Amino acid sequence: MTLAIGQPVPDFTADATGDTRVSLSELRGRQVVVYFYPKASTPGCTTEGGDFRDHKAAFDAANTEILGVSRDGIRAQENFKAKQGFNFALISDKDETLCRLFDVIKLKKLYGKEHMGIERSTFLIDAEGRLAREWRGVKVPGHVEEVLAAAQALHAES
Repeated sequence: MTLAIGQPVPDFTADATGDTRVSLSELRGRQVVVYFYPKASTPGCTTEGGDFRDHKAAFDAANTEILGVSRDGIRAQENFKAKQGFNFALISDKDETLCRLFDVIKLKKLYGKEHMGIERSTFLIDAEGRLAREWRGVKVPGHVEEVLAAAQALHAES
């Protein structure tokens, strides 16, 4: 199954930081940004998370929840969140349930070696639970501002 713009995103429940579980259905009525990053505590992922952290008040004003997702275990996610002062939940997707749902596991090359890993991607889900926008193969600089503008425009329409 491939997610398509305008289609409902299947409900999911996942383990998150702060000893919590996050369910998409519980966030109905709010927009949700789900962003996938390759690995906690790496430079690009730290920068991207910091950008979301620094813009959280603006996302809140646009009625938008932020969820960061990687295949790291919950302890690594807790450490990453605490060290960087992230003010949103990080999800541990060790079994790749969400990665598969959003189709973000791709063949990647690093130092000439191929491996399967997370392609940096972001998804904006509207307040009714439908996929509104997607960004794949994300480059970090300027990305969060682009997602924020989309979230604000979507919120203004509702």
